[in-house]
Amino acid sequence: MKSIIFVAVAVALALSGCTGVRTPGERQSRENLEKIGSVYRPNGQKPVLPPLDADAGLSNYLKYAILNQPTVADAYYKWAASVERITVERSMPDPQLTFQADIADIVLSVMPGLMQTFPGPGKLKAAAKVADSESQAAYFAFENSVLRSAFALKQAYYPLWFLNEKIRINHETLGLLSQLETSARAQNEVGRVTLQDVYRAQIEQDKLSTEIANLEDSQRSLMAQFKAALGMTREQPDPPVPANLESTSLNLKGEELLDIAFARSPRLKAMEADVRMAEASISMAAKSKIPDFSLGVMAEAKAAPTFARPLATTTIPLWRDKIAAQIAAAQANKRAAEARLSAEQIMVTVDFAMKTYDYREVTRNLALLHGTLISKARQSLEIARAGYLSGQIDFFNLIDAQRTLQNFQLDEIEARMRRELILADLSLNIAGITPEAALTLNISTNSK
Repeated sequence: MKSIIFVAVAVALALSGCTGVRTPGERQSRENLEKIGSVYRPNGQKPVLPPLDADAGLSNYLKYAILNQPTVADAYYKWAASVERITVERSMPDPQLTFQADIADIVLSVMPGLMQTFPGPGKLKAAAKVADSESQAAYFAFENSVLRSAFALKQAYYPLWFLNEKIRINHETLGLLSQLETSARAQNEVGRVTLQDVYRAQIEQDKLSTEIANLEDSQRSLMAQFKAALGMTREQPDPPVPANLESTSLNLKGEELLDIAFARSPRLKAMEADVRMAEASISMAAKSKIPDFSLGVMAEAKAAPTFARPLATTTIPLWRDKIAAQIAAAQANKRAAEARLSAEQIMVTVDFAMKTYDYREVTRNLALLHGTLISKARQSLEIARAGYLSGQIDFFNLIDAQRTLQNFQLDEIEARMRRELILADLSLNIAGITPEAALTLNISTNSK
């Protein structure tokens, strides 16, 4: 009896050390996970982050944000968990040790045994396909989180960089107003104007000084956004801002970018994976009409000689309405996934049209400001200063000329910042073009 029990236990332990056969999708998913994980989380640990040096360029900051941002890590580990679920879904159920005894006044029989359940043909393969498609969707969600992390950094970086430009322009204007005040005092001393002009110059300086103070104060909130985009906590010191402005290089000729968006956008790829998952779910639901089988054997330990009792069970897929409901639900989920994909394709097309129009508009505005308005406003101010000193125009016209130049200069800064944000949005969120800093992670929509 003991020897039979020992054999049964040994067989069960031996089976517990078995490994199943990986499906092609599972092998590909694990290769991708190992490939990206070796760079993104080598040995399950965060790698050494690149130094944040003002002269190192924006690429270092992008790589830092991608490696350090908790939202990216969250998406990565969800993807890793989905890869493991493929193994779970394609694996056989665990075998069961069984025990049966007949007892009256004494133990009449002792029958240990072993039983294994075998899902119906094709069921494990179908479940693995569902899990594989879910893993693909999780992968593209991870890739999308990388792109969003890069966009969040640029969305914080450009306003912070151009803020310094605004402050610089306002300081230059403040110096100009000081010169205008000096001119007004000189005109007042010779009796050409009243002190009102001096006070007006001082009022403009006071207003501008307050505006500069507000801009400098806004650096705190912008720096907080910049640190958040880098995944830095408030205890960490403020990082330096990249010294040089780095524009997003993007080709906007024709509809090429929209074609790239439809081919590469992880938002669309994730929804395509949802459609595939729904299709696999239909196949899995259809197989619910196939019965499952269980086979086992029990041994009578007290008999002499020992005899074996084979066991076999099967499920009976009796409830046809339940099976039909499972299939109908899977089909409805597929139609819903296809509708979401279609809606997202429409949204990408609309977003692309709006953003490219915004880009063309801001580019025209910049050309106007650079080519005509700022230079003419500067010439107009010089003429107004000469006219004021000669008594040909009043101080109101002089201040108006100064304000016009300042407004055009600030408009130019706003337009440059807006253009950079549009380019970043087009390349990252719409087209799904992976930034160069993320290429070191081997991220590519072609990997699935």
